[in-house]
Amino acid sequence: MKILNKHCIPVLFWMLSLACYSGEVKVVDVCVYGGTSAGVIAAYTAKQSGKSVVLVEPGKNLGGMSSGGLGYTDIGNKYVVTGLARDFYRKLGDHYGKLEQWIFEPKVAEAIFNEYTRKAGVEVWLERRVKDVKKTGTQIREIRVEDSGNPKSSSDKTIRAKMYIDCSYEGDLMAKSGVSYAIGRESNDLYNETFNGVQILKNHQFPDGIDPYVVPGKKESGLLWGIGTGALQPKGSGDKKIQAYNFRITLTNRPENRIPVTKPDHYDPAKYELLIRLKEKTPWKSFRDVFIWSMMPNGKTDINNFGGFSTDAIGMNWNYPEASYKERAEIWKEHEDYTKGLLYFIGNDPRIPEFVRDEMKQWGYPKDEYTGNNHWTHQLYVRECRRMIGGLVMTQHHCQGKEVCEDVVGWAAYTMDSHNCDRIVVNGMVKNEGNVEEGGFGPYPVSYRSITPKRQEACNLLVPVCLSASHIAYGSIRMEPVFMVLAQSAAVAACLAIDKKLDVVQEVDVNAIRRQLKDNPLADGSIPELLVDNNDPELVTVSGDWKTGKRGGYGPDFLYDDQPDKVLKTVRFAPDVIHSGTYQVYVYFPKRKTISSRTHLVLSDGKQPVERIIKDSDIVVEGQTSGEWVSIGSYSFEKGRKGYVEITNKDADGEVIADAVLFVFTSDNPARTLQN
Repeated sequence: MKILNKHCIPVLFWMLSLACYSGEVKVVDVCVYGGTSAGVIAAYTAKQSGKSVVLVEPGKNLGGMSSGGLGYTDIGNKYVVTGLARDFYRKLGDHYGKLEQWIFEPKVAEAIFNEYTRKAGVEVWLERRVKDVKKTGTQIREIRVEDSGNPKSSSDKTIRAKMYIDCSYEGDLMAKSGVSYAIGRESNDLYNETFNGVQILKNHQFPDGIDPYVVPGKKESGLLWGIGTGALQPKGSGDKKIQAYNFRITLTNRPENRIPVTKPDHYDPAKYELLIRLKEKTPWKSFRDVFIWSMMPNGKTDINNFGGFSTDAIGMNWNYPEASYKERAEIWKEHEDYTKGLLYFIGNDPRIPEFVRDEMKQWGYPKDEYTGNNHWTHQLYVRECRRMIGGLVMTQHHCQGKEVCEDVVGWAAYTMDSHNCDRIVVNGMVKNEGNVEEGGFGPYPVSYRSITPKRQEACNLLVPVCLSASHIAYGSIRMEPVFMVLAQSAAVAACLAIDKKLDVVQEVDVNAIRRQLKDNPLADGSIPELLVDNNDPELVTVSGDWKTGKRGGYGPDFLYDDQPDKVLKTVRFAPDVIHSGTYQVYVYFPKRKTISSRTHLVLSDGKQPVERIIKDSDIVVEGQTSGEWVSIGSYSFEKGRKGYVEITNKDADGEVIADAVLFVFTSDNPARTLQN
């Protein structure tokens, strides 16, 4: 009898374990877990790259928060939104008749995500969630997924893939794969940070003097609902507390599309007693006092948390990261009941001023949104859950540019943002704890090592959503556009690993990832657009003494002149055209109150220059975005650097901005000759 080599024994056990599995077995190149916006982009990228793909989503809908009510996009700086992420906002622009649209309805976003999967032919498994993971050493061999709509069903399915990408907000595939992760807040000491850990700051805070007890002044009467029993810990100390979750709420005030807000399940007005006490201190001016009430197209809203007491269910989510699926569903339902109850309370409780109740009753759930979920969003805003501890941990120092990673696969730019983590009694008063909003920095790179696990833990897994970052750095990175960018990079890395026959994603050449993203940014072989930013010395020529602005522009900075007509100054943007043809040309204008009423441009196709004038009325900036692209027409450009757009301070009566110019390929056919 032949004796088995000791190295064969693990493989034998793995093969025997496979025989024990029942149900469908799917063999693919890439498995993407989590049908969030990032998950859709990752799956689309891998499929367009010629790989077999399955996209697994525990819920019934694709798009995560981007189709779940977060239509008022948190960006920080449009410069960080590249590739398919930018394409998503361009597709929204097509729908709304603009180049890009950053404020949008949930149903429009979901339709676009569904179209991505349909166009590429991605196989999508809805209502499937990871049950367990099988590994051989550091290699994930397969995962088993159960029916999340009917957990008692015996119809488990098995997926065997070469590469796995966890794009879920919870990081469940990552966790079940034995990868290290963090939950809650690190102490400031761990990474030598200053904004991590326990913090009591002014924003989204109660004013002094709010009594926390059921019977005012009587500690023995117990605490009001929503106040924790813990004591305030030292500033900067770490804990396992999670920043608050909420729902981004879509309502409408159009009667023909409005469903009234009715009393929800488990309604209890005692949950909102703190709101009554808060408004006794700061009297009502409007029902919007306690919401960030952002308007979407077609009379709809994206409502977010605001102030000391609002839609954030502070402290109700601490167990969510490690909870069972059943327990998570209960936490989710508690958040839903709380949020719907808040809307009903403000519109109906007799202690609310009548004019506020009347305002609130003008709004209701839209008939044409979330039609498969009783017109309520399908996605809880899981702002933060598990965070991988990978090859590199992004920290506050990366956000602020004090540390810069070289293995760049994406950029972030948003303020370091944490919602409150706790609500406690401090000096006999109610206080919220954990809110941080610290910005003042420009775009910064995100490391490839932050989306890959430690090599000794998992070698064929990428994690672009629950990536490796400290609590406070994650608060800056955790924006939907950035998740999409990192997911596309993860998918490119997975495909390169397969093509190069690498079993270890940590060995993928980051430069190869970047080249592919540059040469094929939309993953469909289309001709890339040409972006020329003011800080590109090879493509930009500056004449005259221009000042540099650091915030609000496209990219790290922008140039401006606030001394018009004294001396002629110019900034010339000359693209390096690879493919001759017709390009739609756009100039970027930051949101500036002191901008000139007219900006003179000189545009040349390489043969003759013409003048164009942009009026300030042409620059319409909406919502969270810091600026806007303004079209100056379609023109022919030949290969090379013969053409250009030049911004001048001629005839200016205010600030002249020179920031960025965009050339979007539209046709191989030449445009008509330039004319003055």
